[in-house]
Amino acid sequence: MNQNNIGSHSRFTIVGGALTLAGLFIFIWMIRIQTSDSAKLISEKAEEYYTYVHKTIYPERGSIYDRWGHLLAGNTEVYELGADLRYVDDPQTIAMTVSNLLGLDYQTVYSSLTVEFDPDFPRYVVITKNAPPEKIEELQVIMKRMSDQAELTPEKKRGDLPSLEGLQWTPSLQRSYPEHSLGSSILGFYSFRDREKGRGYFGIEEKYNHLLAGSPVDVLVPVDPYLIDTPQNIPPGDSLILTIDREIQAMAEKVVDKAVEDNGAQSGTILIMDPTNGEMLAIATTPRMDPNEYWNYAEIFPNPTPYNRAVGQTYEPGSVFKVLTMASALDAGAVTPDTQFLDTGVISVGGINIYNWDRGAWGPQNMTGCMQHSLNVCLAWIATQLGPTQFYNYLQRFGIGHMTGIDLAGEVNYPLSIAGDPNWYPVNLGTNSFGQGVATTPIQMITAVSAIANLQGRIMAPHVLRSVIEDGEKYNNPPQVIGTPIKAETAQTLTEMLAVSLENEASIALVDGYRVAGKTGTAEIPGPEGY
Repeated sequence: MNQNNIGSHSRFTIVGGALTLAGLFIFIWMIRIQTSDSAKLISEKAEEYYTYVHKTIYPERGSIYDRWGHLLAGNTEVYELGADLRYVDDPQTIAMTVSNLLGLDYQTVYSSLTVEFDPDFPRYVVITKNAPPEKIEELQVIMKRMSDQAELTPEKKRGDLPSLEGLQWTPSLQRSYPEHSLGSSILGFYSFRDREKGRGYFGIEEKYNHLLAGSPVDVLVPVDPYLIDTPQNIPPGDSLILTIDREIQAMAEKVVDKAVEDNGAQSGTILIMDPTNGEMLAIATTPRMDPNEYWNYAEIFPNPTPYNRAVGQTYEPGSVFKVLTMASALDAGAVTPDTQFLDTGVISVGGINIYNWDRGAWGPQNMTGCMQHSLNVCLAWIATQLGPTQFYNYLQRFGIGHMTGIDLAGEVNYPLSIAGDPNWYPVNLGTNSFGQGVATTPIQMITAVSAIANLQGRIMAPHVLRSVIEDGEKYNNPPQVIGTPIKAETAQTLTEMLAVSLENEASIALVDGYRVAGKTGTAEIPGPEGY
């Protein structure tokens, strides 16, 4: 063997040995990697990500009750109906049964059951999330019937029988309003617009959504439904007790509906408040909807119809505003109940003539007579005795031009124009005195008048939440004073004047066995022709 052959053999031996060592090193390193802590962590993560999925579990939404415990908004059981595609052998029968039972589209259900999937990773498809319990019971009867038939059939022929194998159902909760449209303008509604998590819209459902919804929890859920052990125990959202009285609310809605029908009106609003603490006993408006069918919202409330006119729409209050003008003048000492005024039927304010509602002249009147006959001329004169600065200061103290802060979503406000503003004119002092040229919401008016009705001169914060129930504990919502625009003596004096004016007028507002103080109110609005 020559020298060249010996050299080549040696080189092959060295290269072979090096490759062998390299292979051995790689093999040992692979074993080390597979048995390392990092490998275990990766394996655990893989199992977590491919066997389980991260899911946010939302608590049961809190219930809403009236002040006496009548359920106004709660939750009812429904079922999520789905199918594990590993066990579906007869998609035609499933699609036909489900579509007939639940009124679903056959082709849509069938298509969801026949999609391709990786057998290594089970595929679960949702058919519907809102199957009623009674339909699930019917489905169980059908499945039992098919199962019994299969047991009586020879095994080799069972594949020819219809089958619902693979269907699964899981209970869940759906928002329910057992009183339907009753109090709906107060409650608002709950909607699943983002599919996974719904939220409240309007009223209480929106204002207190954070309390009702509770705190969601992130958990790991098996991809395979058969691996689910026990459901997560998640505390429900807080329940709310309202100040609303169901019976008074029902009565108010009946009255406002009849008034709208009898008068051919476009809408109506009734508010009933306890002026001593600001609790709203009823808020009845039109139109209303059944929040169980919230998808009809756009049809019932076409833009720009507010969901709750009591808080969401301003209007010219008209003659009821005279109560605030008289209260301001009495409190400031500009007039007394016995102050005399000669009503000639017209007064000039800012160079513009102002007339009474009937264009008549009522002659000598005291301040009670001015309220009894609702004389525009007299109230305009009273406003001039106060002067712009005092008059508008009092209106602002009564909350006119400011939000009340009522705990309902959707409150609006129209700014109060005062002397010096670009859109204020001297005649406004006269017209504002009897509620024209000024805009309020119904909730602003009743809140302002609460300072007179409670005989203390104190404005109470209007509210509909009475108590919160959290983790079995009840927490009350205390009343709050948000202003004292007039003295208690002023409130008591004006209340007596308003009671006498009704009694002298033999008003239909009088109630046997009770003494009533009140003020009628009408306002002019533009007609179809603009006047």
